[in-house]
Order: sequence, then C-alpha cells, then structure tokens
Amino acid sequence: MSAETRRLLERARADLLTGDTDAKQLRAVRSLVRDSWQRALAGRVKADGLPPLDLRGDQLDDYLKGHPLAGALDLIYGLLLPGGTDDTGVIVAVGDEAGRLLWVEGDRDVRNRADDMGFIPGANWSEAAVGTPAPGTAIALGRSVQIHGSEHFNLKVAPWSCTAAPVRDPETRRVIGVIDVTGGAEAATPQAQLLVDATARAVESELLITRMRAREHTPQRRPLRRRRTTNATLQVLGRQRAALELERDDGASVVEFGRRHAEILLMLRLNPAGLSAERLAELVYGKGADPATLRPEIVRLRKALRRATSEIDIASRPYRLVGSLTTDAHSVLGLLDRGAHRVALAAYRGEVLPGSEAPGVLAFRDTVSTALREALMAEASADVLLAYADTEEGADDRELLLLLLEQLPPRSPKRAGVLARIDRIDAS
Repeated sequence: MSAETRRLLERARADLLTGDTDAKQLRAVRSLVRDSWQRALAGRVKADGLPPLDLRGDQLDDYLKGHPLAGALDLIYGLLLPGGTDDTGVIVAVGDEAGRLLWVEGDRDVRNRADDMGFIPGANWSEAAVGTPAPGTAIALGRSVQIHGSEHFNLKVAPWSCTAAPVRDPETRRVIGVIDVTGGAEAATPQAQLLVDATARAVESELLITRMRAREHTPQRRPLRRRRTTNATLQVLGRQRAALELERDDGASVVEFGRRHAEILLMLRLNPAGLSAERLAELVYGKGADPATLRPEIVRLRKALRRATSEIDIASRPYRLVGSLTTDAHSVLGLLDRGAHRVALAAYRGEVLPGSEAPGVLAFRDTVSTALREALMAEASADVLLAYADTEEGADDRELLLLLLEQLPPRSPKRAGVLARIDRIDAS
C-alpha cells in the first residue's frame, strides 16, 4: 500500500468518525471496506479498542474440542504453514461462525506482536467487536475478503494486512467458521486469497468425507433419532415451505416441511404452554374450524419429526412442543432487542411464511414486520434505513422515506433518489 493510499484511507476514516459520510475521500474507499466501516459506525464499534475475550482457559479448550473444525487443524496447518512456523512472516487463525478465534499459529515474532492488538485465541474478531477485520467481514459477507493495512476500521490493526475465507458446512452450507492469514502486505496478495480459499474448500471436503466414512461404519439398524440434536431452528422468513435445521453431535441436516405442517409447528412454538385442539385449529384454519381436520395433520407431522430427531415431539392434551425449538424470526426479534439493527435487517429474509393465510401466522407475521420497522424507524442510522428502503416491505413506505430525508446530510447525493421515490408514491 502506497503512502498516498494510506493517507487517503486515514482521512476517509477520520471523516467518517466525525460524521461526514459524504466526504470525497470516503467515496474513494472501495465499497467493501466503506460498507464495513459504516456497519461498524452504526454498531458503535470503538476505533481504537481491543476485542473482547469471549472464551478463556478450559472453556476455550472444551469449546474447541467440540467444534467441527477441530479435526481440520492439522490440514489447515499443512496447507498454510507447510514449512513450519519459523520465519514465515504470517500467522494463521481459525475462528468459529461468530468470529471468535479458536486457534492461532505461525511466526513467533508475528504472534508476539499480534498479541498486543488482542489477536489471540478466545478473542472476538467479528465486525460487531472490531469493525473491519478480515475474519469478521468474511463471515458477514459469506465470502473471502482481503483487508489491507489502513482499510481496517480499528487503528490498532492498521499496521497489518489479512486474508480470510468462511468455512461452510458441506451439507447445510451454513457458515461454521473462518480461516485467516495475517501479517504484512504478503498476507493479502491475490495468491494468498487463492490459497486461503482453496484451504477452506479442502476443509469442507474433508468434513464431508469424514461424515460419509462415519456413516458407512454406523450399523444400518441404528435409528437416526438416537443422534443427539444440540440445536433446532425453524426457518420461516421469506419461505413458502419451512426448513427445520438440526445441528447434531455428528453434523447437521435440513428437513423441509410443507406449509400446513410449518403453520402448526410455528403456532406450537409461539404457545409453549400448549393449545387445545379447538384453539390450534382456529389459529391454523380459521374461526369455527373442526378440530377433526387437524388431527391427521398432527399424526403426519409427528411421524416426520420422529424421523428427523428424537428430541422434538408433539404432546397432546393440550397440544404442545416437547423439546427446544427456535425460529429465525425469533432470532431477528432478539437482535432488535439488543440494538443490532443492521444485523437484524440482514437476517430478515422476508415475511413469515408469506404464502400462509392461517390467522395465527398472519398475526405473528405482522408482529415481526412491525417490530422490525418500528425499531429501525426509532433508532437506526441513515444507511440502515436506506437498506430497509430497498426491501420489498420498505420500498413504498412514504413515512420511512421522509425520515430518511431528515437524516441524510443536505448535500448527500442520495437525497435525489429518495425524493424521486416519494414523488412516485404521491403520484400513484
């Protein structure tokens, strides 16, 4: 990175931190970095703080042992540090899906210097904690990224460059971790990005092969439901058919449910104390519905759940869920409660079961979309509101667009587009 580029980035970051989001220098920063800086600013990330240490001692050791990437550390070491750690000039880190570093290895001198900025096992290097680190930004974007020197939001990280790539579960494609190479300029070359990407793909292939071999040696008579489910999430946002994501001791899987079964599962999740047959039928089919219509659906749903997992079931009298089940909609509501507006908006993939006309679903759909809109209108920054205005729900929201005009600086080039949209709404 040239001295001129470094000075431009430093001025652009200073402009951003002082609230001048339309400064000429900021517009010259590449969009990947600029967008990440703005997310950091919206999340009130400190530009000179150390990352929090989320995992320590035995807690870190136990967590690493149980993590899916624990068995891939030798492979990662062999691919990224093939000649050992001496005089490599870089360090290699592996983190979980939340951006917490689980393992750091590499050049001893580089590691000692990296310790000063908190780049150690157990530290949280997500965007929400540090701003624009390669591990956190790669997780946020779901693809490999390179961050060069002063492109880092955090001033303590400005002397470093890094390349990171997310690792996905080979079957569900969910991000389960991240691989990062940090050092000088050599850590963020095109060749480094190709190598880190290739390492991530090699790890995913190794995970799949390991699972397939384990299944081959598992007796066929062993029922699937004996595997312990550690987490179950019902995906209902923006989906006509719900997807039940199951994280297990031996991996993860996804089971799809039709609309009716999704409606029943969602109603039971929303009413943990249970529902009478009459009330559940009313929530699913409408007022005056015959409970007898519901019973065969419950029988079929029970069978489908039992084929997928032994730890979620439906009890009777009243109907209620047995076991722990969350939904992606509840995750969005939780993010809103914590003030993580940008992350909540990114996680909001659309309305709850958009094709459903079930009264209970309609009510919950309205609850989630209203909570999202009200939270963003009350507290979100202009860039988050702009992102919401680009969604299907926010596109024709005149009140939202008027609020945007109040928040955008007078000379912002984005004002013209917002005014044009308001005029179109008024003319229609």
